[in-house]
Amino acid sequence: MTPGARAQTAIELLDALPDDRPADQYLSRYFRGHRYIGSKDRRAIAQLVYDVLRRRSQLDWWAAGGGGSGDTPGNRLRVIAALALIERWDALAIDQAFDGGQYRPQPLSDDESAALGHIGSALNGLDAPEQVDAVRGNYPAWLEPELRASLGDGLAGEMAALLDAAPVDLRVNRIKGSREGAQALLAEEGVESYPTPYSPDGLRLAGRRTLPALKAFNDGVIEVQDEGSQLAALLVDARPGQMVADYCAGGGGKTLAMAATMDNRGRIIACDTDERRLQAIGPRLARAGVSIADGALLDDEGQGVGLDPGAFDRVLVDVPCSGSGAWRRNPDAKWRLTEAALAGEVVRQRSILAAAADLPKPDGGRFVYVTCSILAAENERQIEWFLAARSDYTLMPIGEIWAAALGGAAPGPGPGPTLRLSPARTGTDGFFVAVLERGS
Repeated sequence: MTPGARAQTAIELLDALPDDRPADQYLSRYFRGHRYIGSKDRRAIAQLVYDVLRRRSQLDWWAAGGGGSGDTPGNRLRVIAALALIERWDALAIDQAFDGGQYRPQPLSDDESAALGHIGSALNGLDAPEQVDAVRGNYPAWLEPELRASLGDGLAGEMAALLDAAPVDLRVNRIKGSREGAQALLAEEGVESYPTPYSPDGLRLAGRRTLPALKAFNDGVIEVQDEGSQLAALLVDARPGQMVADYCAGGGGKTLAMAATMDNRGRIIACDTDERRLQAIGPRLARAGVSIADGALLDDEGQGVGLDPGAFDRVLVDVPCSGSGAWRRNPDAKWRLTEAALAGEVVRQRSILAAAADLPKPDGGRFVYVTCSILAAENERQIEWFLAARSDYTLMPIGEIWAAALGGAAPGPGPGPTLRLSPARTGTDGFFVAVLERGS
């Protein structure tokens, strides 16, 4: 493909992104349906799309003449700005790519040429001293009060870290082998990896690979799972012989991880409200050699077969959330998030907490609350609400849980009752973990 054809494809993809599906899923489906596009072209197109999604605020600022008023720039002008400011194309290269030829964008309009002339004055890339924090940090301005309340002095650093591409992390399946053995298997297939700093089961790839083509993946030795997600599953501290509920199982990643820490002994009930998601877990369980997990379809009241109150040693509640901790992977999600949507997530999380709260054993069963969010509204404030509503629960110090489950000290600025993981602090996706124990 010509450079212009790549730019045109990126513009069309940005215009077509659906509101109900992550960009990575949409791009993956698009490229599967257009297999004539070579791997080099796919990488370049995807990079351009993600550049626009990650740094949309700054691209809009420059495209609008340095934060001026007027209509919000469209995706075509955002792509032009990204080519100039990130790819460092000069005006001649952009004019040549936007020439109206076959598969290439139409020539620049007078307004676009004027905007490009202003963009050309940017000597230091995207940053400018006149940019407000929300523009420089590339996040929705309406969310700034919540982000400041949640992150404090760490706001700028965390927002900068969330602009980076996320690494590819793997979880080694203890049922099938060791981390060292998995690393050797990957090396045999030409895949370089190294141990993650916190998870004893984690490997981080040195580059990107098509994992389903690897023998280690097909044999169930490895699973794709961010190190933060691995740590959340490990902090459940699920042990052999226990009864465990994965109350919001989703794709089943934490079900698989907990089955491994249980040495495939005991029972896990993976719950979800979506029957298709539950059915999709089956092949993953079979590939991993997990025989102790069953599925339970939840009704509107949060009830399912086998979910007897007071029967579980561990209940993991990884609730649906804003996904703000995963903006490295899904930068489009931050632009889809609205005040109403965030408020709706908070209400839904409380409903889920209330529905699952009677499942742990009353004499020491644990209730583990997890989000992939960096927002206090979905994290600490939800735990405060829960403890006010349920006097039979006690928040356990996360340092003690970490020491028992992983050994050593938990990462962070100091001891606290809950755990926050984030790209800037731990190099993982953003996660929140709180462990509560139920007393009689």
